Amino acid sequence: MTILAIDTTSQLGSIAITDGERVIEEVVLQPGDGFDHVLFGEIENLLARNNLKLADIDGFASASGPGTFTGVRVGLTAVKGLAEAMSRKVSAVSNLKAMADFGTRELRAPWIDARRGEIYGAVYSATLELIRAEVVLKYDAWLASLSADVEILSRRHPLAGAIGKIAAREFAAGRGLDPAAVDANYVRRCDAEMLWKDVH
Repeated sequence: MTILAIDTTSQLGSIAITDGERVIEEVVLQPGDGFDHVLFGEIENLLARNNLKLADIDGFASASGPGTFTGVRVGLTAVKGLAEAMSRKVSAVSNLKAMADFGTRELRAPWIDARRGEIYGAVYSATLELIRAEVVLKYDAWLASLSADVEILSRRHPLAGAIGKIAAREFAAGRGLDPAAVDANYVRRCDAEMLWKDVH
């Protein structure tokens, strides 16, 4: 199953084409002023290099967060639009789950800087089943809550390839989503939403 996967949730963005568990090509994107003005051009180039058209893509996948509000929305909006246009399904994959794919131990604890002195963290199994829910905590408090046999994973790799592989498993299990059903995974409410709730 050929999948186009996108991650625009942090400064280390990426896009990839995958086929099942194989990453055909992954491209790192690091535009200094946002992804929205370069993303579709990069996708077009990626497809062309691999002699593919959008019609050849069987499904679309995007990182769903946690991450920056704008970054999360750019990737999700892109795959929802592409999937809608091509009548395909979408898989929205947690960044933390994609990070866990790079682990080597049975228990894997990925974390992402959430600012304000906090991190997003979770614990996944080697089969990427969620063992402990994704949370926002102070790093020291989160670290102290983990057992000694857990592998700690910080973000060091582009994630689009891993997202594509995870999406292939989701599609194979019949868990692909209609584009309209896809939503972001902020773990905590974004600042704009919290401000709105506080004011109203």
